[in-house]
Amino acid sequence: MIKTYLLLFFLMLSTLAYSQTNGDYLYSVGVRGYSYMQMPKIMNQTSGNSYLNSYFNSFILKFNDNLFSYRLNGSYMNKDENFRNNCANCELVSGKMKDYSFKIGFEKNFNYSVFQPYFALDLGFRSNKFDGTSSNINPILNAQADISNVALPSNQVIATKEGFTITPVIGIKINPVKQVSIFIESNLEFFYSYERQESVPQDASNIRSLERFHKTEYLLNPVSIGIQFHLGNKN
Repeated sequence: MIKTYLLLFFLMLSTLAYSQTNGDYLYSVGVRGYSYMQMPKIMNQTSGNSYLNSYFNSFILKFNDNLFSYRLNGSYMNKDENFRNNCANCELVSGKMKDYSFKIGFEKNFNYSVFQPYFALDLGFRSNKFDGTSSNINPILNAQADISNVALPSNQVIATKEGFTITPVIGIKINPVKQVSIFIESNLEFFYSYERQESVPQDASNIRSLERFHKTEYLLNPVSIGIQFHLGNKN
């Protein structure tokens, strides 16, 4: 029994020894395999900022120093969207949403054990664009249109948001082997954007309307799970 305890003790020591060498690698590359994330609000979307499940849409590159790691993040998403605009019985909007971001920041580990909690702060740029059509679903207006035998035209809509982000991050890394880390993190993104909403009715007039805004949003990303590979031994 004593031999068994001693064997387990030395195995634990060896595990801690190799896990501490993660700080000895020059850089790390990784990918977020899964994220549950909140997206910027599109137009006057009644459901507010929607949450999406995304897979393998984000990468990370880190340059490791003794005290900090310097992070580069990038993400891209291309997705069909359907939502109600202004109110539940006002407009039905459908189209394509494209979103991408680039961020730079730093990361600080609290230790170099098997389980490594960390804090990070990223600054960057984000662009969100929606291109689609809106149809009036107001039952009163549609009833009047049926009586008049005049169809309500749909609208071609384009909504864009571009701006700066500040993102504090907390997370934890697990090191099954010294060259590989599995990480789980959560963040709150502050997004200050310039927004343009363009609408063109699909009728004979085709009168274009354009609205401009400056907006601030807080986007919660409760969980992201990914993997990192550590490369370039410093020794």
